[in-house]
Formats: sequence, structure tokens, C-alpha cells
Amino acid sequence: MTWSAENATKAYLRTLKLGNKPMEPDVAEFISALAAGSGARLMVEACSDGAGPTTLALIAAANQTGGRAVCIVHGPDELRSSVEFLGSEADNAELVVGDARKLLMGEYLGADFVLVDCEMREHERVFRAAQAGAVEGCGGVVVGYNAFCGRPCRSGRTKVEHLPIGGGMTVCRVPPQAKKSQWVVRVDEDTGEEHVFRITSPRRKWIEA
Repeated sequence: MTWSAENATKAYLRTLKLGNKPMEPDVAEFISALAAGSGARLMVEACSDGAGPTTLALIAAANQTGGRAVCIVHGPDELRSSVEFLGSEADNAELVVGDARKLLMGEYLGADFVLVDCEMREHERVFRAAQAGAVEGCGGVVVGYNAFCGRPCRSGRTKVEHLPIGGGMTVCRVPPQAKKSQWVVRVDEDTGEEHVFRITSPRRKWIEA
């Protein structure tokens, strides 16, 4: 992923204009700048409750990169509260009811920016699913917020940074998985001409217990 300081700055300023900041200062702005600066196109948030300032941050980033902002909530009550909170910005986000882990390994596999609320149940499994999805795609960034409220997210596969921003943040940059390739030579029996092909093997699937 290529970093864009211009996108980061514009998303940061747009988030400030959206206002409505019940969270600790700078959390939403940091998330928005990180997502936009990374050039993310599919941004997914897994919420413990309903949409909040972090959702607005992704909407601002998506507006800057021309991407999509998705917010996954648990049920219809959270969906209603999300629509109420977002107000006119609700049309700029895809509000989805469902299991965040399954959706990140299914419909949203390959999301290049995933935001996980560490106050949600099984947030560690959701975090790992987001990492796995990024590996299957072209890499990405996975962020856990409210990290001081639950067990910190860890991974033995990729480097994780713990930042003292707001209620604590965990940031993981996931590189795309390298494809293995080999050269194959085929000889045309009629002409004797050699043809050389480069074959790329499928990427190894990430299997979660």
C-alpha cells in the first residue's frame, strides 16, 4: 500500500468538520488519516455496539479515496441506533447486520482496512480474520481500538504496534502474501520449438481453528 500524505490530511480535516466527538480526542481523526493515507478502498468496521465517531472517520476516508465504508453490527437494535447516530451520513456507509468474523472471511474477504472494537466479544478472532482476509487480498491495515479495555490483539505472523491513543489502539500492517512461481519449458513436437512459461502457484489458504 502506498502512503498518501495528501489523502491523510484531507480525511483528517473532513473528520474534524463532521464533529460529534464523544470518544477520546484524536482517535477518529487518527483512524481517518490512517485509512485515507493508506489509500484503502474497502474499509470495514466491526462494532461492539452501533456506529460511532469511528464510523464517521471511515466515511470521511472513503470519501477521500473513492472507497467503501462498511459498518458491521450485531442486530436490529444496533442498526437503528447506527442510523440515528449517523443521520445524513448514514447513506454514505453500508450498515450490515451479521457475524463480523464470518463476513470478513466471506463477503468482505480482502478488505484493505479493518477496524475492530476490542470491547466486542471474541474481538481477537475477528482481528485474526481481518488479518487473514488481508493476506488473501493485496495486504492491508487492521486496527483495534479500545485496546486497553480487553485483551490486546496479537499475531505471530505480522508485526503489531500498540499505541497509547484514546482507549488504546493496536495497529497491524499486513503485507500481501508472496506467490510462489516456477519456470516450465515445453517443446513443440512438430517444430522442435521451445516455449517457456512461468506458472504461479495458488496462495496458501489461511486456516483458523
